[in-house]
Amino acid sequence: MTLKVARRGSIPPFIVMDVMSAAAERRRTHGDVLHLEVGQPSTPAPSKVIEAAKAALDRDKIGYTVALGIPELRERIARHYREEYGVSVPAERIVVTTGSSGGFMLSFLAAFDVGDRVALAAPGYPAYRNILKAVGVEAVELPAGPETRFQPTPALLDSLPGPVDGLIVASPANPTGTMLSAAEMADLAAYCQQKGIRLISDEIYHGIDYGMRATTALASSEEAVVINSFSKYYSMTGWRLGWMVVPEDLLRAVECLAQNLFISPPTLSQYAAVAAFDCRDELDRNVARYAANRELLLNDLPRAGFTRLAPADGAFYIYAEIAHLTNDSEAFCRRMLAETGVAATPGTDFDPLRGHTAVRFSFAGATDDMAEAAERLRRWLG
Repeated sequence: MTLKVARRGSIPPFIVMDVMSAAAERRRTHGDVLHLEVGQPSTPAPSKVIEAAKAALDRDKIGYTVALGIPELRERIARHYREEYGVSVPAERIVVTTGSSGGFMLSFLAAFDVGDRVALAAPGYPAYRNILKAVGVEAVELPAGPETRFQPTPALLDSLPGPVDGLIVASPANPTGTMLSAAEMADLAAYCQQKGIRLISDEIYHGIDYGMRATTALASSEEAVVINSFSKYYSMTGWRLGWMVVPEDLLRAVECLAQNLFISPPTLSQYAAVAAFDCRDELDRNVARYAANRELLLNDLPRAGFTRLAPADGAFYIYAEIAHLTNDSEAFCRRMLAETGVAATPGTDFDPLRGHTAVRFSFAGATDDMAEAAERLRRWLG
């Protein structure tokens, strides 16, 4: 007898992970890969974070913590909002999570029921729609383009056939790097308040911007759910730690879900992360390198034939339209890896309908690698 396999697991793959596997195989067979596919800092965690982790190992048994996170980390995050944004957030509303991924899972489960509809911009981070599908919530994609800087707008929401229960915004965004201004964020927050839409703001790339300062949704709405992470600006991807700022009406639901799904976030990572906020000089040097990489690629990619690029206001991505080069971005990226050793992510990971003519480059790596990648692509495309 054939055993049942649940339909919720039949979600699309996270294509960038497949690209990483192909890049690892290329490195094994050729010893030569330039990684522009993965959205991960190439730098280790800050030195004070590593020191704090070592000290915690010496003094603590590293057992479970309370489900919402250790008090000293929640208090430090609350202080961060006061210092960085001038926003007062009680530590009681801060929930430490197992990466931002844990935060997305908790927020979707707490805020939405099976059959609800949640809007999000396309192109956008693929795990949004894939997690929503896995928990029985419909992802309603907003086809955003250069005219809205690839961001959702009230007009795009008004154009949808039928109401939605939630809206996900990301500023800076993955894969485009575009950002919402404070006024645009406030307009979206007011729209959601008027329409009874739960606003979820992905702010995991805050701290990585190039002239335009990121604004938090908390400055415009106390009902918004804000999700952040220690992975990107704080260079702690493998530590699997993030946080949420949760409105009062969702707090107990999030706590019960966290208790049952995760028990607690990684304990060692929590103790170490308290020190992360005191590492700004070291972390801002990373951002300076990203800025140099960004400038290099914005100058050199057009010379290689990638002439239609999203603005890249923040994060560490450049999203390129390549309809003049291919209508199959997955095959294009496979060929690019095989023939040049440059790994990049096809746009279909971020936009299933239009991403076949787009590709994302990550510039989180070394500047020399960015220069070499651009030169290889220039030679390859002639």
